[in-house]
Amino acid sequence: MTSDFVLLQKIKRGDSDAGEQLVRKYYTSIYQYCFLHIHDKDCAEDMAQDTFVRFFEALMGDTKIEKTKSYLYRIAGNVIKNYYKKKKELLYDELPEQPEDHMPEAELRLDVERALNKLPEELKETAILFFFQELKQREIAELLNIKLSLVKYRVARIKEILSKELEGRM
Repeated sequence: MTSDFVLLQKIKRGDSDAGEQLVRKYYTSIYQYCFLHIHDKDCAEDMAQDTFVRFFEALMGDTKIEKTKSYLYRIAGNVIKNYYKKKKELLYDELPEQPEDHMPEAELRLDVERALNKLPEELKETAILFFFQELKQREIAELLNIKLSLVKYRVARIKEILSKELEGRM
C-alpha cells in the first residue's frame, strides 16, 4: 500500500484515485469510531463522510498534515463534539445487526456498551480508542494531546471499572 505522504502529495495534485485509496484505507476505522460514540449507523456514516470532506478541505487549503490517521481521528472527534452540542439527547438503541445464533455475543456487546457509556467522557474516549479502535497508547497520547503516563493510568482505570461493572455478566 502506498504511504500516506505519497497519497497526500498525489491528492494535492488532483489525483482522485489517490483520494479514493486514502478513504478506503481509513474509512472503516473512522466509521467505527463515530458509531461507538453515536450508536446510529446512518449518523455514523454521515459523520465519517463529513470527516473526510473536512480532511480534504484542510489538505487542499495547505494545512500541514503530519500524521494522517491522527488528523482524521481529531477531525472525527470534533465532528462528534459538534453533534453533541447540537443534540442533547444520546442515542443508545441501535446496534449492528447480528445473526440470531449470535445472541449471546450481541447481549455481551450491549452490556459492554452500557458499561462504556457509564464512564466519564475522558475515560470513554480513551476506552474507545484503545479497546475498539485498537490504537497504541502512544498514539492515543498524541491524538488526545496528553501524556503517555495519563493514558496508561486511564487504561488501567477503565479495566478496573469495566471488570467491576461486567462482573457476573460474562
